[in-house]
Amino acid sequence: MHKYLPHTKHDIEHMLETIGIKRIDDLTSHIPKSLKYNKPYGIPNQLSDLELTKELIELSSKNKSLTIFRGFGAYDVYTPSIVKSLTSRQEFLTSYTPYQPEVSQGTLQYIFEFQSMICEITGMDITNASMYDGPTATAEAMFMALAETKRKKVLLSETLHPRTIEIIKTYGTYRDVEFVMVPESHGVTHLSELKNLVTDAAAFIVQNPNKYGHIENLDGVADLLHENNALFILNQNPQSLALLKTPQAYGVDIATGDLQSLGMPLSFGGAYAGYLATTKKLIRKMPGRICGVTTDVDGKRAFVLTLQAREQHIRRAKANSNICSNQSLMALSVAIYLSSLGKQGFIDIAHLSLNGAHYLKHELLKLPSFKDPFKQPHLNEFTLKYEGNTKSLDDYLVENGFLGPVDLGDGLLTFAVTEKRTKQEIDSFVRLIGDFK
Repeated sequence: MHKYLPHTKHDIEHMLETIGIKRIDDLTSHIPKSLKYNKPYGIPNQLSDLELTKELIELSSKNKSLTIFRGFGAYDVYTPSIVKSLTSRQEFLTSYTPYQPEVSQGTLQYIFEFQSMICEITGMDITNASMYDGPTATAEAMFMALAETKRKKVLLSETLHPRTIEIIKTYGTYRDVEFVMVPESHGVTHLSELKNLVTDAAAFIVQNPNKYGHIENLDGVADLLHENNALFILNQNPQSLALLKTPQAYGVDIATGDLQSLGMPLSFGGAYAGYLATTKKLIRKMPGRICGVTTDVDGKRAFVLTLQAREQHIRRAKANSNICSNQSLMALSVAIYLSSLGKQGFIDIAHLSLNGAHYLKHELLKLPSFKDPFKQPHLNEFTLKYEGNTKSLDDYLVENGFLGPVDLGDGLLTFAVTEKRTKQEIDSFVRLIGDFK
């Protein structure tokens, strides 16, 4: 038998005979000939290890390696070597779900540690073992609010990331959810309009920092919502929690966000992870795995999946959510990342990004083609007005080795700076833009 092929010719003949057919093609005989692809597949001959390596290197060389000043939900952050080393260990790099606690204590413990860290940085009471990403976590938070309030109206801030809005609306399509947009003003949510819309709402969903990178003033929002029996859902970049007030301090009921900024490489869009944290009151409405700690029959500390009656492998159609997995490997990545940084390191990383962004903004505003139309506070991301051809500028920057800002339309460009960007890179970037005609 070929070392890479599990079935010999005899094996295949025996299986076909067992099910009463002569050829593998007979399995698809019910498909009309007009729909079948009957031409040769054109698959080349096999390659040696060396030949295949050269082929892959040639393909990868087509990718451009750029210095990135773009964010908008996916950031060029540094992944410490310890994260790459530990997450690639065979004990962790597995698709196994730890249903059997007696043989899964290591996996369950790192999930528990991840949950503890998310609760610490958000200030919330409880979190789960992770979600697929930030937008889907926010959509699941909406479902929690619908179940808790028995209402159908959801308020969405216009300053939410547009992809988050799309995903929330997609999730709500078959739930008969009424979505009402809370308008923006000067680059932040027009919160005075919230008073006129909150009646009969299940929840208000807002992002901080918002899609422009601006910091929302959310003081008093929770009181207004709770007076009207609505829930407060906040989507927040976790790196910003090193410097801003926590969701708990704002009186948030459900906190969500994308964990990519905590040391996850961009890697063509994934894998990422999301977090969802809430209050004890809403714990039985929360989706996904929850890892708890207890004692075994010998009195020793033991980690287990708890409150499993909420989940689909127990309640099927009546489950809180149909999320049947989580991003536990990426949750492990986050736990290692935060552990390696420590509390002060977590703050220092955020300050590096903050200082770099403010320096870049200061230098760009020296150029006559840029204006600040909003004048709002921000962290590592900000939006400016560009008086020129944004598409031509973007092409020019790529040609010169930079991935520039996100084009929001109407000349609005959103820039992002992470801890990876040096002063020399920022100066070169600004100089290049200044030379663009």
